[in-house]
Amino acid sequence: MSSIPKSDFSCVKVSYEGPVAILSMEYAPHNLIGFDLMGGIRAGLAAAREAGSRAVLLRSGLRHFSAGADTSLFQQSQGPEGRVGASSLAFLRELENFPLPTVAAVQGVCVGGGLEMALACDFIIAARSAKIGSVEATLGLNPLMGAVQRQVQRAGIVRAKEMSMLGRRYDAEKMEKWNIINLVVDDEKLSEAAMVIALELANGPTLAHTSTKQIANLAAAKGVEAADEAMGELQRPLWASEDLNTGLESLMKQGPGLAIFKGR
Repeated sequence: MSSIPKSDFSCVKVSYEGPVAILSMEYAPHNLIGFDLMGGIRAGLAAAREAGSRAVLLRSGLRHFSAGADTSLFQQSQGPEGRVGASSLAFLRELENFPLPTVAAVQGVCVGGGLEMALACDFIIAARSAKIGSVEATLGLNPLMGAVQRQVQRAGIVRAKEMSMLGRRYDAEKMEKWNIINLVVDDEKLSEAAMVIALELANGPTLAHTSTKQIANLAAAKGVEAADEAMGELQRPLWASEDLNTGLESLMKQGPGLAIFKGR
């Protein structure tokens, strides 16, 4: 562990392992997403950047990753001045567009807004026993923070409609098969597997990872042609980066895959 002390943002605790910032959600009893938890995660992301971290691991310090949205969001969304659409979606977009690589380690229940939060991360690693789904239909709603459209991107329209209209919880292995998540591991291996991936990302070329996220998100939102047009500008910082020089020098001297990047 690094020497940077843990910080407590009320419901999100921040710690560090080398270049990885670990955001542990501890908003009892079930990490329900409301303005408190969103604020804690925002503060944790800001702390990660201030500390010079190069990747973020989002995990739960409780039994469940997140059992959905806090009822306060639903209450405040009712009526002509409802805020859930604007504030919650803005939070998900901030997480999705955060410049550093993000890894979600999912355990227990991950449904509703919890799934939408995981979908905003770059990688989702799930415990085999995890239950995942969009369950808003059981409340007379559909996903409010972008799950439908992101499920269409990942799994196609047929599966997206199934997930959002039936309102079921699915096994993690099925979610992996449908390309909703990246990887399923045995429960006792979740922490280790998620950290291995986070550390690999954190020790990689940070500026290149940021550019990759921007290009991929743009392609998903606006299509390949739009990403092609923007790619040159989004990649411009790479050409002056120390990491590129390190990578090219290592390739010439040692062959591929042996460069040690500094993230600048």
